[in-house]
Amino acid sequence: MALIPGIVLPQLEIGSDPLALRDFAQMAEGMGYRYLLAYDHVLGANPDRPGGWRGPYTYLTPFHEPFVLFAYLAALTRSLEFVTGILILPQRQTALVAKQAAELDILSGGRLRLGVGIGWNKVEYDSLGMDFSVRGRRSEEQVRLLRRLWTEPLVKFDGEFDKIDDAGILPLPTRSIPIWFGGEADAVLERMARLGDGWIVNFMQPDEGAPYMEKIGVYLAAVGRTPESFGADIRVNMSKQPIGEWAAYLRGWQKIGATHAALNLMGAGLKGLDDYAAPMREFMSVVQG
Repeated sequence: MALIPGIVLPQLEIGSDPLALRDFAQMAEGMGYRYLLAYDHVLGANPDRPGGWRGPYTYLTPFHEPFVLFAYLAALTRSLEFVTGILILPQRQTALVAKQAAELDILSGGRLRLGVGIGWNKVEYDSLGMDFSVRGRRSEEQVRLLRRLWTEPLVKFDGEFDKIDDAGILPLPTRSIPIWFGGEADAVLERMARLGDGWIVNFMQPDEGAPYMEKIGVYLAAVGRTPESFGADIRVNMSKQPIGEWAAYLRGWQKIGATHAALNLMGAGLKGLDDYAAPMREFMSVVQG
């Protein structure tokens, strides 16, 4: 089976013009891309703050809020799936995420795939009033609660972090929204095999990814699941990978179980739809070839 092709929103370059966002999504859909993936951060820190701060992005790095962005684009497309890659779940209120995700899935006609992770930026957690130190445990509890809120009209839940006393989020989505996990730690791999529908992979070569896929396979078997029930969504980063290497990279990942592949155009010096179009066509040709 061929890899399912996706595109990463070029958040660093595309800007905030709603028409540019519309045109990019519609161009991707018109070329046959099956999904659009967007990254998530609510806040960026000032690296010149007292005590210093280091990270891959700052307050100058643009991030569109994924639920609002996807709701806008859902009205302007027909088949494109929308993927959070990833939503930093433990820094958000669980019931509110359930409500927002359900509404987006309903209004888009079932086109949401919720990628979740625990993140790394303590500044962001602190600013949102959430405890950074318990984010792994909280994420696991949240996923279990999300699935109940999406499928049960009334929920009674008394967990370590969330409590719901006989309440629900009507309207319910027509399905339990797929939840995919990001991350590479053993605890995360075990959690995603037990609770998730797939793995959203940080950029790595197939030989680097193979041990992780093997571990996931072991964890899946331990809970009575097969690899066929679980997906793996990889990145092709144009800024790091020459076009001539794409085919071998994709073949290598497909051999070890990848099911989805998204092209990331960020940081490649491209500006505007005219620049995006050629590599997007080339990627589709490689995936389909």
